[in-house]
Amino acid sequence: MKNLTDNEIIESVLKGNHADYSIIIDRYKNRAYSLLKKMMKNEMDAEEVLQDSFLKAFNSLKSFRMESKFSTWFYRIIYNTALTTISDKKRKIRMEMKSIDECYNLEETANSFYSEKNNSEKFILDLVEKLPVKNSLVVILFYIDNLSVAEIGNIMGITTENAKVILHRSRNALRDLLIKSNYQENLL
Repeated sequence: MKNLTDNEIIESVLKGNHADYSIIIDRYKNRAYSLLKKMMKNEMDAEEVLQDSFLKAFNSLKSFRMESKFSTWFYRIIYNTALTTISDKKRKIRMEMKSIDECYNLEETANSFYSEKNNSEKFILDLVEKLPVKNSLVVILFYIDNLSVAEIGNIMGITTENAKVILHRSRNALRDLLIKSNYQENLL
């Protein structure tokens, strides 16, 4: 049964074989969770959003037109659910805290990271997480999940051209963060 395509599994679920949805969950849970951990920056929140996303996808399977890949449709649900959760959390944080900017110190983060670990890949992923959510997501989907710019645009509900622009700006922002953190000096 694991050799079935996503569309075949979805057709089976729509015919009433709800247990087959577990195959879809098994296929996408690890990748989706990894993406959500980067977006949410918190494992518990990532798990919650992942569960919500799978539930939303299950409840909306009838509206999936099978014209695009299921993964693209599902990543869009994940993205929208994560953005809603992040927005709600930001609103709550603004009410509870005066300013989150006081907690941000890139240079201190870089120095403490390199004093504890000499892992440049981890350091770069930490910098990616410091980008705004939209920029971070585009970088992760393009470079880590190897999605095309067109697929990223589809997931985010924007045109391919806008996805290219966001990717370009994300690269520039990441470059600026690398320069600010004295990345080359820290490697030596």
